[in-house]
Amino acid sequence: MTNLRLMLSSLTLLGSVAMFGQGARNIVISEVMTSNSQSIEDEFGHREAWVELANTSFSTYNVRGMYLTTNPKVLDESLSAPQRIALMSVIPNGDDRTNLGARHYLLLHCNSDPARGKLHLSLPVDSTGSVFLALYNANGVELIDSVTVPALGANESYARVDGQWTKCGVGEATPGHDNIVQTNAAKGKIEQFKDKDPHGFAMAIMAMGIVFLCLALLWIFFTLFGMVMRHIDTAKKVVNKQPIKPITKTVEMTAEIGRKTSNILQEGFDKKGIDMEVYMAVIGMALRQYEDDVHDVESGIITIKPKDTDWDDEYTQMTHLHDPFRPADHVAPRIPTTPELK
Repeated sequence: MTNLRLMLSSLTLLGSVAMFGQGARNIVISEVMTSNSQSIEDEFGHREAWVELANTSFSTYNVRGMYLTTNPKVLDESLSAPQRIALMSVIPNGDDRTNLGARHYLLLHCNSDPARGKLHLSLPVDSTGSVFLALYNANGVELIDSVTVPALGANESYARVDGQWTKCGVGEATPGHDNIVQTNAAKGKIEQFKDKDPHGFAMAIMAMGIVFLCLALLWIFFTLFGMVMRHIDTAKKVVNKQPIKPITKTVEMTAEIGRKTSNILQEGFDKKGIDMEVYMAVIGMALRQYEDDVHDVESGIITIKPKDTDWDDEYTQMTHLHDPFRPADHVAPRIPTTPELK
């Protein structure tokens, strides 16, 4: 039972050490500046050489107790851990910034006095020549990362960009941020414009030109708008003074004449401007009447109704003996006769 517990404890310890070592492997040297006169300042306003570490994993790792060195002698495998540690500068404990979160960065000041702060190292960095830089694990034996920095000019940096080390020019260092090479091809339009116009004269001229152009466009717009409104007012006055019906009638007659003329030109002069639909309707009605036999049918018998016109009356012919306005006078007076004696 005791042996089993001992074995489990050993496995747990080995697993923790392995996990710790794997976490340390995610810490890399990200960027180095050996000569700083315009870059970032420390808490006391001093500009010193600096080294940037980056956590490439998605978990938090504390870099306290790890070592940085610029002495290439540490590569001698015959050195013991204490001998190698004596050639290196330790990242001290006691500052929360050493607890690097996922994808975070840590800036360490070099050629400095550790009494100024936890992130100030006495690590010597040559500002004129190439510099060997190595990062060791807290055991002082395991090499985590290393790079040979070429000779850099003032305010130039040496940065790891997409896994490749690249020399960055003045003003292109990105301490505390992702490393991006700000070349003319990679710079945005704003950065390129700033490089070409550092004093802002071109920007001022461009701004004034845009303002004057906008004012000119507004003047043209309102001028045209005023002309349109004046024409609309004139048209309204003409409409109010003159009746619109004769004008509308003339337009309708002109359209009708145009339509008939178009029909004549399209269908020929025989149609005299009548639409083809009218001809088709007339022909259809004639055929329907023919089929239904709706035409008048004459019997051929002449019927004469007699009417008395008194055309043979003698008295009516004697116009000189009667007054036409006295129709009762044409009756001759009856002459009394003597009764016949018996």
